[in-house]
Amino acid sequence: IFLSTRWAILLNLHAEMFRTNTVEDILQVLIVFCVESLELDFALLFPERHTLLRVLPVLVVLATSSEKESESLYKRVKINRLLNIFKNDPVIPAFPDLHLSPAAMLKELSSYFQNFSSQIRLLTLPAPHEIPPRELQDYQRHYLILNHMGTIRAEHDDFSIRFASAMNQMITLKSSDGADNDWSRDIKGNMYDTVVEGFQLLSRWTGRIWEQCAWKFSRPCKEPPISDSQQDSATFFDYEKVVRWNYTAEERRALLELIGYIKSIGLMMQHCDTLVSEALWETIHMEVQDFVQDKLDTMLRTTFRKKKDLSRILSDMRTLSADWMANTSKADPEQHSLHQETEEMRQSTFYPRPVAPTAAQIHCLQFLICELVSGGNLRKPGGLFGNSSSGIPVEDLKQLETFFYKLSFFLHILDFTATIGTLTDLGFLWFREFYLESSRVIQFPIECSLPWMLVDHVIESQDAGLLESILIPLDLYNDSAQHALTYLKQRFLYDEIEAEVDLSFDLLVQKLNEVIFTYYKSCAASTLLDSSFTYACDDGEKYFVKPLRFDAIFKLRRVMILGRTIDLRSLITQRMNKLFRENIDFLLERFEYGDLCGVVELQQLLDILELTHQSISRFLELDSYSLMISEMQENLSLVSYSSRISSQIWNEMQTDFLPNFILCNTTQRFVRSLKGAHHSSQRSDASTGKPYFYCGSHDLTMAYQGLAGLYRDFFGIPHMFAVVKLLGSRSLPGIIRALLDHISSKDNSYGAKSNRIARSTAKVYWTSFV
Repeated sequence: IFLSTRWAILLNLHAEMFRTNTVEDILQVLIVFCVESLELDFALLFPERHTLLRVLPVLVVLATSSEKESESLYKRVKINRLLNIFKNDPVIPAFPDLHLSPAAMLKELSSYFQNFSSQIRLLTLPAPHEIPPRELQDYQRHYLILNHMGTIRAEHDDFSIRFASAMNQMITLKSSDGADNDWSRDIKGNMYDTVVEGFQLLSRWTGRIWEQCAWKFSRPCKEPPISDSQQDSATFFDYEKVVRWNYTAEERRALLELIGYIKSIGLMMQHCDTLVSEALWETIHMEVQDFVQDKLDTMLRTTFRKKKDLSRILSDMRTLSADWMANTSKADPEQHSLHQETEEMRQSTFYPRPVAPTAAQIHCLQFLICELVSGGNLRKPGGLFGNSSSGIPVEDLKQLETFFYKLSFFLHILDFTATIGTLTDLGFLWFREFYLESSRVIQFPIECSLPWMLVDHVIESQDAGLLESILIPLDLYNDSAQHALTYLKQRFLYDEIEAEVDLSFDLLVQKLNEVIFTYYKSCAASTLLDSSFTYACDDGEKYFVKPLRFDAIFKLRRVMILGRTIDLRSLITQRMNKLFRENIDFLLERFEYGDLCGVVELQQLLDILELTHQSISRFLELDSYSLMISEMQENLSLVSYSSRISSQIWNEMQTDFLPNFILCNTTQRFVRSLKGAHHSSQRSDASTGKPYFYCGSHDLTMAYQGLAGLYRDFFGIPHMFAVVKLLGSRSLPGIIRALLDHISSKDNSYGAKSNRIARSTAKVYWTSFV
């Protein structure tokens, strides 16, 4: 029935509930409670506020659809109050990937409830897509977290300092014996107030994330950006338009920063739960006992002495929750002997203890306060505590109201761990089941996942302030997995989350290694770049690397994801060793596709790579650089005196250098002859490597390629120095020996004149290499 008929549950409820005579009164009381709770910001947790916002439109429709006295609702609650609430929150979070609009709900329900269709003012409220442009800008500023980050940062910093101060006072109190009672109560009361403020902050921040997501769902991106590498716009899913292309870079940064604040504050409060629990219980116990033993006693003796019905309710409240065992005999005996006790004496006989009331006691006290204020008459005009005709003095009414609201907070504070878990649960950012069903696909690509989008934003932006919090978005997977297993009880959802975590973590390690490798390689290239070249450039600042810090990432040995402990440092080290080997292999392969004149560039790039290895080795246990380069040159054997570099140099000398180069006596350089067969024309192009395989940044790569281009058209002393440095003492003698043997073999086939030329050439080679 639910799937085939819209609003079937509500229509069946409406048919059944109006068989009760007092249902109109109950609906009106519920509406008054919702309106006052929303106006006074009474809800401590954000789910409570969102529940009130979702319930209120349905209650208004049911109350006005009554056949009798349907207009009496607006005598107790003015319609302007309802309009203001609906206008202030045009979009309401309903489920992780769904949102509701009060205006749309009212318009749709008007076709089912004829009596409600006459409420023109409520039905003319604009839906999210009908909001005028001028009002749209105001809503945009309200819903987007980016516009509130200044206030949120100040709140976070201020609360962190005061919470740490309160914790230090609690530790001092625990370590001191025989502390003064008043001082102890002040510290514990301050701790209680700080915890309540922390809950309010977390609730407000998490609620902002919920509301921003709902706003984004209601305002999808109309035209996603299209690049040459992307598919046609017709293939974009609706989920991509509400998430992937609907968040700007600044909005992603703000969202990531706020998630970090929520997780850090929640973790800070979670770690001290055992330390503050006793203080919270004692403070709540003191609040309850102070009210029921002291304030109610005063009310009984002054206000309700002649009102037997009201005094009976007060007596029931005292009987229900008074802890008379807390009244110890520490007070002066002379005070007990007095027939008339003063207020100070009565207060001095009360000593709180860490025994909190139960949930049943709290609910009963709230009910009795409502009964006391309303006098059992639900149809009384005004709000719950806004009624002055009950005969209760304003001062007593204010005390009852304050205690009534405190009782609601007590339930959440007593369940400290569960409350923090609710307030820091951001798993809803992952869920997208509605869009999967509507798109009729099995799964979206990883780029559409909001947690991965945040991780990828940190990596791509390379913001020094965000790098240390790169793992925070992965905690969203923990929240969503916990929600899937414990609340939804759906194993298939957990399997989807687990598969995505495997993929996203592999991508994270890969991209993180590339970022670290690129940064340190850019630093090495900037360090080895000729300073005279930098000073000669007009824009030499672009060759300096912006500092980044990876110390916190290098120290991560225990990363908890879906109940598994992962050594991130070990994974980074393994991948880094592989990156160095791939880089060496690419440089050697690139040299093998070129001529002998590229040996200077090879030597420069290998020097940069070696300095990069030295920089990263200060933080990670990398393999030896000499071992890596020997391994990639296939020169690990103790009896092997040849390598890929030496083989390539010898091959180029035989096939290209000796046949095609001549010595210029003026410059003392070997240049390519204009005659003869050119071996270089038969070469194939080398494969293009990744940018970080060169010099890190694009500007540094272009600078080094420009410098290497100066050595491309000749072979001279710089090339000989590069050959000597690359070959080393192990392979250099073999090259010289092979070169002399080759010239000697040519010596037998030439005449005297040719013999003299060959010997002079050999002499030049010998002196140059030595």
